[in-house]
Amino acid sequence: MDNITMNSTIELLKSHRSIRKFTAEPVPQAMLETLVEAGQAAATSSFIQACTLIQVNNTDNRRLLAEYAGNQAYVAEAPVFMVCCADMRRLQLACDLNDAPMQSGFTEQFITATADVALFSQNLTVAAESLGLGCVYIGGIRNNIAAVSELLNLPELVYPVFGLCIGYPDQNPEVKPRLPVSVVLKQDSYQDQDDGGIISEYDQAVREYYQTRTGGTKDMTWSGQMSGMLGKEARPHMLDFLQKKASC
Repeated sequence: MDNITMNSTIELLKSHRSIRKFTAEPVPQAMLETLVEAGQAAATSSFIQACTLIQVNNTDNRRLLAEYAGNQAYVAEAPVFMVCCADMRRLQLACDLNDAPMQSGFTEQFITATADVALFSQNLTVAAESLGLGCVYIGGIRNNIAAVSELLNLPELVYPVFGLCIGYPDQNPEVKPRLPVSVVLKQDSYQDQDDGGIISEYDQAVREYYQTRTGGTKDMTWSGQMSGMLGKEARPHMLDFLQKKASC
């Protein structure tokens, strides 16, 4: 059983870290295209294949995207930066090719297209890490999602989900501790009567991780981080933006 649970694929998955510092070594375009093919091999709801990647090479646009994402410098500095988009426009084209009307704007379409992007991108990321590359997702592009969409000339039915930096790592951070499996894996029904105590213990592991990573300058727990994040508005502009993108 140990050989099954700790094979090289699982070890790779469990060793994931977000990489925010990269060397200047370029990522060959042929390698990147192979990674995209690995992303395409991910599961896709009803075969919709609703993910499009915009590889941003223009330095001025990269600088703007870094600014839009909250001044995250690695967006401009990483050897590769892509914006991962949910793309229902291709489905519109498929309907047009068959002289069939498309009923758009349904929440189910939003869920399936967004899930497609996540599955595609995670496949790509794991493939990248298997080749010695490092990655970090950039959800901050949704801070200014309309500006990002305009900059990339995204049409109706296409919206950015997150960005992705890729390159050769120039740092070696520790693996961030995840929630205990007992909190995440439930049997037969949802039960959380013991989760509070387990999370309190987990909080200490997260505090130790942050203290080690920052040399003692960051004293934070997971529950404290989450309560701070969820105690304020979360990009309230998103609903209006998505409703406009879904119209056609």
